[in-house]
Amino acid sequence: MSSEATRQRGEYISMSKDHVDFGEFSRAVEATLRVRYAETDAMGIVYHSNYIVWFEVGRGEYMRQQGGDYAQWEAGGYYLPVIEVQARYLAPARYGDLVKVRTRVEEARSRQVTFAYEVVMAEAVSTSETGQLLATGRTKHFCVDEEGAIKTIPQEVREMLGRS
Repeated sequence: MSSEATRQRGEYISMSKDHVDFGEFSRAVEATLRVRYAETDAMGIVYHSNYIVWFEVGRGEYMRQQGGDYAQWEAGGYYLPVIEVQARYLAPARYGDLVKVRTRVEEARSRQVTFAYEVVMAEAVSTSETGQLLATGRTKHFCVDEEGAIKTIPQEVREMLGRS
């Protein structure tokens, strides 16, 4: 499917395979999304909980670009539930805006991993400026088994997390 056809359907636009220098986010992976009407509130601004969903999109893309995904982990009996989430909203995004979610591993320990996120304006349909930082956030995850018992993250997964 062409990127234009994807853009018209309002789906997630593209996933950058390049690791671009973003200062602190120099080892980040980008996911680009077009704001859908359903993601906005009555004022036409992206509703705050959608940023958390976008963090998950970024995290999933980070994993894929590092050579794995959640389905592989779960098939191996490992899960990464979110145990903590933090978001700071700095500027609004609106319907039709194109935003980039930058994701990186902030910390990887033996049993937990913390991802950090930046959401920036990629193409403004609204009044925000291109490149403007819209939100930042973090999610912390424990590695658990099918019964919810905390487990050590397998070595190959820890290596994959730090590969970018």
